[in-house]
Amino acid sequence: MAINLKEMSKKPELLAPGHRACAGCGGGIALRQVMRASKTPVVVSCATGCMEVVTTIYPYTAWRCSFIHNAFENSAPTMCGIEAAWKKLNRDGKVKDKYYFIAFGGDGATFDIGMGQISGFLERGHRMLYVCYDNQAYMNTGTQRSSATPMGANVTTAPAGAVHKGKEQFDKNLTEICAAHEIPYVAQASIHNFKDLMAKVQKAQEKDGPAFLNILASCNRGWRVKPEQSVEVCRLGVETCFWPLYEVDEGVYKLNYKPKEKLPIGEWAKLQGRFAQVLQPENKHILDAIQEKVDKRWEKLLHKCEVKPEEV
Repeated sequence: MAINLKEMSKKPELLAPGHRACAGCGGGIALRQVMRASKTPVVVSCATGCMEVVTTIYPYTAWRCSFIHNAFENSAPTMCGIEAAWKKLNRDGKVKDKYYFIAFGGDGATFDIGMGQISGFLERGHRMLYVCYDNQAYMNTGTQRSSATPMGANVTTAPAGAVHKGKEQFDKNLTEICAAHEIPYVAQASIHNFKDLMAKVQKAQEKDGPAFLNILASCNRGWRVKPEQSVEVCRLGVETCFWPLYEVDEGVYKLNYKPKEKLPIGEWAKLQGRFAQVLQPENKHILDAIQEKVDKRWEKLLHKCEVKPEEV
């Protein structure tokens, strides 16, 4: 599905400039791309976290659409209630326009605290899109580990020291967990490929049921990269196959991007200060373990997408 850039350029910005996100914030880029692609009228909910804080500092708001802030864990159920209310009002003839519904959450709200509620929304079949801006830690409160944090990352609750070298567990594969709910649409995207990301938003909103979009969105402070490297580091996440771009449309897997040359995971890690200790020669076994996990996940995905490794 290709997006019409000319038509999209004429649409008003639903996320206003001048919000208080950090320079180079991947989350802000993700939200802007999603809202630029979104159909209207649209209602947005946002869990407590970086993007809620920087866009709704009282008495200001960056949102140019209907918006509701909710607790850390309940962006999805809040929007479920709104979608159900619209359905009743529409059935009674009180609201005739077709509304669209988007719930946002960071990885802490999505992978961890709100995971049960998200599973419930997927199972119940509400017509809405849940978007996770995955910056791979609880960034708003000080870069604590989440289950989205990659193995080997140096975070405040899994710090690198003499004994431990950062987080010791692999990140949770939440996209596959959502796909296992057998919902109409699930996808992964990255802020560096805006055409792919926006097309997936539009495809998700065409579904008459739940959709889930997981976006790799860098945090220059937590990842310890320069603000001007925010987009590049996400691109390398895709080129190393740490973060494949794919979708599951009505149960059918499709690979959206095939790297011409699959880069080693070290190319992604070396740009980020949070992996500095993993890149030391004495810790090569950790980098090797990460590479092995990335390779296995990539091979499994190729099989699901019915793509032969030699064709990639």
